[in-house]
Amino acid sequence: MLTTHLTDCPTLTDSFSKTQEPRLWRDDGWTAQVIKNEDDDGWAVAMTRDGQSEPALVGPWTMGRDKKNPKPLDVNAFHTLVKTAAEFVRRSEQQLHATLHQSISVTHGVQRIAVCLDITPDDDNPSALLSARDEGDEVLAQVRVPPNFKLNRASAVAWAEGGFARPA
Repeated sequence: MLTTHLTDCPTLTDSFSKTQEPRLWRDDGWTAQVIKNEDDDGWAVAMTRDGQSEPALVGPWTMGRDKKNPKPLDVNAFHTLVKTAAEFVRRSEQQLHATLHQSISVTHGVQRIAVCLDITPDDDNPSALLSARDEGDEVLAQVRVPPNFKLNRASAVAWAEGGFARPA
């Protein structure tokens, strides 16, 4: 596990003007901060989106020629880090969306139906809605289910064959 010291990272109150220093770059909506890796003698880089309090990505950073200090940030490294961090955020958002909005197609009788599970995350009261739609996107049924309901082919078929009654 990578443990780092983030006392010098930007906060929500910092201004986000363009900065190009050896250990701190701000531009294009991102901040790259080279930080000491507290677990060993190495360095890490934290990539933080403007307006966010936590880094989107923290990864190892290259040592400089003296094998003691970090390699300074430069324009090419910064743009590579922005691309990597943006891709990481995009994939995380896609994964979250896929987890919260699941869909599977099954055959019920003679028609294909889409069974969907839409989860609404909430610290106090999470919920989920299970729905079935025909090929014309008409809603055949909707029921509330626990947010930990497991949607798979077997559960979708069982729900349809059970007349779309609320799963136990």
